[in-house]
Amino acid sequence: MTSVVFCVLVALVRRDHTVAVKEPMTLRALLTGFRFVYASKIILGIITLDMFAVLLGGATALLPAYARDILFINAVGLGFLQAALPAGSLLCAFILNHRPPMQKAGRAMLWAVAAFGLTTIGFGFSQWFWLSLLMLFACGAADTISVVVRHTLVQTLTPYDKRGRVSAVNNLFIGTSNELGRFESGTVAQIFGPTTGHTIVAGMVVSVVSGGIGTILVVCAVALIWPQIRRYGRLA
Repeated sequence: MTSVVFCVLVALVRRDHTVAVKEPMTLRALLTGFRFVYASKIILGIITLDMFAVLLGGATALLPAYARDILFINAVGLGFLQAALPAGSLLCAFILNHRPPMQKAGRAMLWAVAAFGLTTIGFGFSQWFWLSLLMLFACGAADTISVVVRHTLVQTLTPYDKRGRVSAVNNLFIGTSNELGRFESGTVAQIFGPTTGHTIVAGMVVSVVSGGIGTILVVCAVALIWPQIRRYGRLA
């Protein structure tokens, strides 16, 4: 019933529709999104920040091994761990949805990514299930703040005719860093574990903790290289 009411209300919406002139499909047109991102320092900075944070802070790739070798929990416990991060994201999304727009969005994003790095370090060192669960929950909440600010700025700071291509560039970098982050986590764990004569547990801890430290260093670098990000004000 609710869906029917929703469809009826949407059908009653009236707006003026202007057909946009289609731009010819050329290599130059395809590269427009990349050129705009490079020219816009704020968008370039926030995409770079999120890309490296995802690349370095990929603790979730090692969750099955953490559950088996460090936390000593069964499949049910692993399921709770895997659900903790999205649960934190969901709760944070509800909170942000009922709050006014952020007044210092740039600083909020930088602090959120730094918190993501700190909670990743906390998870890396944790040997207790409930602490690990809490750290992953906090990771999800911090990540949601970063995602909200990034996606909002990408849309509001991009001209209408370039939004599709700039969003495609954003999704390309984030999607790629997600996959590379899993590869990086496993590779570092292997190098600092069995490859160098240590246990796989030691390798996993080094992988996760170094990723969290790297994320915090990236936040510091982005704040220095692109100061306009930390000075960005109201998110609207």
